[in-house]
Amino acid sequence: MAGRSAATLTLTLHPAISEIAAVDWDACAGAGNPFVSHAFLSAVEDSGSAGSRTGWLPQHAVLRDAAGRVVAAAPMYAKSHSYGEYVFDHGWANALERAGGQYYPKLQVASPFSPVPGPRLLIRPDAGVPVSALAGALEQACRELQLSSVHITFCTETEWDALGDAGWLQRLGMQFHWENAGYGGFDDFLGALSSRKRKVLRRERRDANAAGLEFVTLRGPETTRAQWDAFYGFYTSTVDRKWGSAYLTRRFFHLLAERLGDQVVLMLALQNGVPVAGALNLVGSDALYGRNWGCSAEFPFLHFELCYYRAIDFAIAHRLARVEAGAQGEHKIQRGYLPKATYSAHWIAHGGLRRAVADFLVEERAERIHHMAALAELSPFRRDGEDPG
Repeated sequence: MAGRSAATLTLTLHPAISEIAAVDWDACAGAGNPFVSHAFLSAVEDSGSAGSRTGWLPQHAVLRDAAGRVVAAAPMYAKSHSYGEYVFDHGWANALERAGGQYYPKLQVASPFSPVPGPRLLIRPDAGVPVSALAGALEQACRELQLSSVHITFCTETEWDALGDAGWLQRLGMQFHWENAGYGGFDDFLGALSSRKRKVLRRERRDANAAGLEFVTLRGPETTRAQWDAFYGFYTSTVDRKWGSAYLTRRFFHLLAERLGDQVVLMLALQNGVPVAGALNLVGSDALYGRNWGCSAEFPFLHFELCYYRAIDFAIAHRLARVEAGAQGEHKIQRGYLPKATYSAHWIAHGGLRRAVADFLVEERAERIHHMAALAELSPFRRDGEDPG
């Protein structure tokens, strides 16, 4: 696509991440969050997970300075639907289409199929480019392409604030994260809980580990193709049970382990040496990110053990600040995963729809803040002065 200039900066859009050198992209993305790395995004595309089959057409944005150096980037996709995003705007689309407008295609700045908070407007640290410059370039691209909107989902709070200052609509979401208070081991974490909750977690771990299963935690280079084939079966069976779409292909998991190496953490439950359940995680500079889970047989509390408790074990052992367990699931609260705000920002071209959505988001944010405060009261952690039991 032809370049667009703002002052001395030029924006180009790219239909494949392979058009952008990994060293240039990662100089903007940094090393903290694997979901915006060139390796992850290329695994998504090269495996056929993001593309025409799934309706995620890459339109990656790259901002260059007058010397041609890449100074900012954004993982962006043209979308003909709103699936696989975890921030729902179907109602907005319906409203515009009832009024005679066309909502799709739209532009989505996101890590595909990954409700993982992190940077979305990737700016090279030494470039001195403000968020507003990249945001303004995306707005202009949307206008020139005559599309309805640009959506930046699961961005950082800092980006959210800057986008709000630039006139974008701000939306709050919620997830459940576990935070490491410098625990020396899982028992230290249990010691921070109320007596009743501590007993529940101990019983769940005991029952899960009494089922005759072997648990293994593998980093990317330690995994085998057979293990990933088994995990792909777990993934598709979970999708089938939830009436969803299997966006990720079998090849994606092989490429993920190959390209992200030690950042991939696969936790498996084996029965007589055969995998019967698995949980896929990625590790960043300060967090473990839980992604996909599945099983071929049911065992008591196996999901909690593989997805929550062993993730906590890993985070403590590797001195990570938190575990992010993904979207949904208020049952996570009783297992030490507390509600945390997530952020998205939206630019809508149609004035009437923009005003209606702005009014809706004011009410939704107030409700979301109230709901999070109420959920926080369900925390399993001991209150000040409470008997440790």
